[in-house]
Order: sequence, then C-alpha cells, then structure tokens
Amino acid sequence: MDKFTIVNNGYSKDEVNKFVDDVIAHTEGIIKRVKNQQEELEKTKKELDHYKRIENDLKNSLYRAEESSSHTKKQALDERNAIIEDAKKDASRIVNDALLRAEKIELKTDMMERNLRIFKKKLKLVIEQQLTVVDEIEELELK
Repeated sequence: MDKFTIVNNGYSKDEVNKFVDDVIAHTEGIIKRVKNQQEELEKTKKELDHYKRIENDLKNSLYRAEESSSHTKKQALDERNAIIEDAKKDASRIVNDALLRAEKIELKTDMMERNLRIFKKKLKLVIEQQLTVVDEIEELELK
C-alpha cells in the first residue's frame, strides 16, 4: 500500500488522486480481463457444444454404419444361402431330368431289343417259309 505525504489539511491531494486513478485503471483492467475471459469462456462453451454435437453425430453415424454393416452382412448371408438353395434345387431338377431321360432311353432300348427279337423271329419264319417253297419247287421239278 502506498503511503501518502501529509500536507496542511490531510494527505496530498495529487498523490491521493493519482492513487485513485491507478486503482481505477487497475480495476478497469481487471474488469476488462474478466469480460474478455467471460467472452472467451462463452466462445469455448459454444465450441465445446459444437464438438459435442459433432461427437454425437459421429457416434450416431458409427452406430448406423455398424447396423448397416450387420444388416448388409446378414443380407449377404441370406442371399448366399438363397443362391445355394437355388443351386441345390437346380441340381436336383437336373439330376431328376437326367434320370427320367435315362429311364426313357432304357425303355426304348428294351422295346427296340424286343422288336429286334420279334423281327428276327419273323424274318427267320419268312426265310423258312421261302425255303419250304424252294424245296417244294425242287420237288416239283424233280418229278
């Protein structure tokens, strides 16, 4: 604390006024710094709120991305299973068609073999009849 010089009727007016001016200047400086700090604090709070909103948006985006990824993986798995199921059905259908065709071919083969046997018997019968006719002609010629 400053000490004032004592003059006729108390302290030196100039020293006291200078001291009061210094206190006022110092107080105004403090007030100005406090205002600046409050403004800076408000600005910092706004930035913090802004960054918190960004953080929440990022968290939500990440959550949605994870959900989407999970959904996409599930969807891909479902699609893969559907493709496999379709392939199994197609394979089963192809095998069944092949079996049916093979069975038809077997039946045709059996029928052709039977027809061939019948044809051979008939041919043999015709040849035997013709031989009989030839024999009869020979007998007639010999007589």
